Amino acid sequence: MKPEILRLNLLGPLLYAPSESIALAYKQEDGEKLFCFEIEESQAQEFLPEKRHFPGALVFSGKALKEEEPSESILELPSGNYIFCQIREILDEDGIIDLAVEAQNEGLWQRLKLTKRLYVRFLFEESQGVTQIWRPYTE
Repeated sequence: MKPEILRLNLLGPLLYAPSESIALAYKQEDGEKLFCFEIEESQAQEFLPEKRHFPGALVFSGKALKEEEPSESILELPSGNYIFCQIREILDEDGIIDLAVEAQNEGLWQRLKLTKRLYVRFLFEESQGVTQIWRPYTE
């Protein structure tokens, strides 16, 4: 199934507590997770980029904030404009890379200025795992 790639305006940030997780993987018991990567400048604006440069360097990983778990530092998926897509399954790293490249190509085809940041969000909704790709852009 070909994913639908949309422009999305996130009105408020999504907040996360820092996580020690460095592996781009997910299990239902993990709860909601967010990974933030930075893609090399040479590949961030390239049609058909080299997949070996994806998802990029890990900037941070976080887990959903819970009210009963106060956190000294808070990480966020900032409000703003994004190229966004989601698949109703938990993708492995190769699947995530393919989806991220496809989202990048779509954003560039729309003549958007994509930033170097790439966010991968995992969550479980409606009894199903979900993988999301978020890529900030300016017009």
